[in-house]
Amino acid sequence: VQLQASGGGLVQAGDSLRLSCAASGRTFTIDHMDWIRQAPGKEREFVARIMWTNGRTFYVDAVKGRFTISRDYAKNTGFLQMNSLKPEDTAVYYCAASSGPGEYNSWGQGTQVTVSS
Repeated sequence: VQLQASGGGLVQAGDSLRLSCAASGRTFTIDHMDWIRQAPGKEREFVARIMWTNGRTFYVDAVKGRFTISRDYAKNTGFLQMNSLKPEDTAVYYCAASSGPGEYNSWGQGTQVTVSS
């Protein structure tokens, strides 16, 4: 599976952004898609997960109520709608897909999100 992430940018606190992650290749192998972020000088952090078939979602506490993960199953594309952005959301955001438990099989290239105060 190949992943292509897009949608990052520079916004002000309180603004919104929507990230996209287009999957291609053996997309029928995707079990779940995650969004992971990495801020400067920090380790990568799980943000959200969507189970590809049934759409069940999971979030890290820091983004609950502000971020929404979704997918267009027919178009093999995942999304991360980010509302009420905060400066602490500034990071490179990656999408990653897995065919099951364990390590990710595929990573997108990362997209920069910068939130100014």
